[in-house]
Amino acid sequence: MPFPMSIVWLAAAVVFAVTEAATLGLTAIWFSAGSLVAMVAAMLGAQVWLQIMLFIVVSGVVVVLSRDWAKRFVNDRHVKTNADQIVGREAVVILSIDNDNAQGQIRVSGQVWTARAAQENAIEEGTHVVITAIEGVKAMVVRKAIPTETTGTIDL
Repeated sequence: MPFPMSIVWLAAAVVFAVTEAATLGLTAIWFSAGSLVAMVAAMLGAQVWLQIMLFIVVSGVVVVLSRDWAKRFVNDRHVKTNADQIVGREAVVILSIDNDNAQGQIRVSGQVWTARAAQENAIEEGTHVVITAIEGVKAMVVRKAIPTETTGTIDL
């Protein structure tokens, strides 16, 4: 005697729920909802093709309606830091920046940061720079414009 389809759909819902619990990655919960609706349809005597269609449609609708919300509130792995506060600030190169050799450090607000030049390959130690962005754990910098009396500003 084959299993009733309602048992098959219940088993599928449990498998999807366990998968979701194991991964915590919002990967299978949508299918669990679709399986439960298909299970109810099977219990009401719906044909197998209708159960499958309900599973697909309900799973898709749940994905569309809840994925953005769920990712934002349930699975937020973005760690906020204060690193963006140094963007736009002046710093001093304390270890020559050499993009080709992946080296360079700056000091800004008493902190030492790994740095890379945003517009050129090398900046010498002691040069004043401005931080333009943070990429991972590196500060992207450009030389600070030095004002002159005759031409306004020049870039070194």
